[in-house]
Amino acid sequence: MKRAAKIGIAGTCTALLALGGIGAYNVVQAMSSGTTGSGETKAARGFDPAAASSEPPSDAKAVKLARAFLDNWSKQRLDQAASYTDASTTAVSALRGYADGLHLKTLTFAQVASAGPSTATAGATKVTFAVTAQVAGGTWTYPGAVAVRQSTNGQLAAHWNNSVLYPGLGDDQSLTAGRLPVDASTAKVVASDGRTDLARFSSLHDIVATIRKSATPTGGSTGTGVAVVDAGGDGVKTLRVFSKGKAPVIKTTIDASLQGVAETAVKDAHLQDKPAGTVALDWRTGHILAIAHSGADGDIAVNGIKSPGSTMKIITSAALFDQAGLTPNSAAPCTESLTANSQLFHNDSGVRANPASTLTQAFTVSCNTAFIKDGFHYLVHDGDASALHDEAVNVFGMGSWSIGGGVATTDPSIPADVQGGDQAAQFIGQGKVTATPLFMASVAATVRGVGFKQPVILPGQHQDTAPRPISARTAGYLQTMMRSVATSGTAAPRLGGLAGVGAKTGTAEEGDHTNGWLTAYDSRIAVAALVEGGSSGVNSAGYVVRHLLTGS
Repeated sequence: MKRAAKIGIAGTCTALLALGGIGAYNVVQAMSSGTTGSGETKAARGFDPAAASSEPPSDAKAVKLARAFLDNWSKQRLDQAASYTDASTTAVSALRGYADGLHLKTLTFAQVASAGPSTATAGATKVTFAVTAQVAGGTWTYPGAVAVRQSTNGQLAAHWNNSVLYPGLGDDQSLTAGRLPVDASTAKVVASDGRTDLARFSSLHDIVATIRKSATPTGGSTGTGVAVVDAGGDGVKTLRVFSKGKAPVIKTTIDASLQGVAETAVKDAHLQDKPAGTVALDWRTGHILAIAHSGADGDIAVNGIKSPGSTMKIITSAALFDQAGLTPNSAAPCTESLTANSQLFHNDSGVRANPASTLTQAFTVSCNTAFIKDGFHYLVHDGDASALHDEAVNVFGMGSWSIGGGVATTDPSIPADVQGGDQAAQFIGQGKVTATPLFMASVAATVRGVGFKQPVILPGQHQDTAPRPISARTAGYLQTMMRSVATSGTAAPRLGGLAGVGAKTGTAEEGDHTNGWLTAYDSRIAVAALVEGGSSGVNSAGYVVRHLLTGS
């Protein structure tokens, strides 16, 4: 489309019916014939801008001058029309640009009337009018206005600025008609089905806005109408639509049905309005299927960085298998309490001491002292407690992920250089260890899928790989242990009876309260949930995870 006269940002047009008035002239005929007419121009030619009067002209004089200007404009006597202004050279160029940009056919003006002293131009009388323009694609009507000034010698002129063309002023903007310019801000961010608009889900509002701004849309078609464009020809605002186009789309990995379930899950009545966040992944691909959160703390599903509690025992167990050669049947005595590096640790209430416990049994009932004892004994060497960090990075892909679309996520952290009591606390997901539901869902996905697939929200987004794939042996051990948790261990009250489910609960201490965690998988998805203030993982996050696994 051709560029048109520069105009300002404008609001929604108010359609005004043009009855009678000035014009109804064939613009194409006028321009092709070159006719300029012999309209009266003395008023403007005698106007001296340097000697402008502070007194507005009378209503009658202002309307008469405006009618003469509009009559010549409607008949495309553009030189004549411009001569009635106080800036004829600028005006004639803008008037020609108006006709070119709109592909103008006819132009009429009606309801020409004084509106009294102008509030925008000192010493001027405002004259309003209704515009009806036949442009490319259809008929466009809108209200217009011009300020009429007078000089001390009594001569009048229309004060020129680009708002005469259309209300509002923008020196770097133009009008265009016909095919509307593509506006990326109208792109729909949709689910993996290619249809469902993700803007309908409250948890995804910020994510949708970010993706729309950062990702490249595909498809779509432009409609026809009238629009404002900037100096580069990009759309600024649509003023009139003659025919609607089809919005381009940005397709994500989100499963619309599961997202709906997740939205409900984080508001489960059992949570008593506590802030919650959950993420579900396709463990085969790493595709993010659902992200939901509730409460005033923002998107804690991907940015809620908290100590993950006993869900970290999945990585601790993997490190014991990979780096210490242990098996699920290795000894892991569960005592009531244990001191490590001068710090006293205890178990959650309800965990009974079992000196003959195996690693599987300790994992099933979530015995803290067993994992601290084995972890501190087998994974800390001469003060070096980096083994857990190494396992998380090398096998579970811990790092700075880019899930796509410019969506920011908070990185988990398992420091390699922890000291003192934190060297022991890390093995039960306390101390300086932090994670998000996104990361813990990925941990469960790595176990079930026997390999790390970096979570992404856009299909085709680059996925980082883990330096060392999880071994089939280690994955098999963890699957057996996580299945025990779901069927007869700490997750059984919520997940018992669900086919093919493996899980791990977690309760993390934070200040004067606890947070509840649970991560799990089934034959389709891996999911994790965090409930801030949850008394235990199973009695808070457990409700959220069950919703996702059952799809209800």
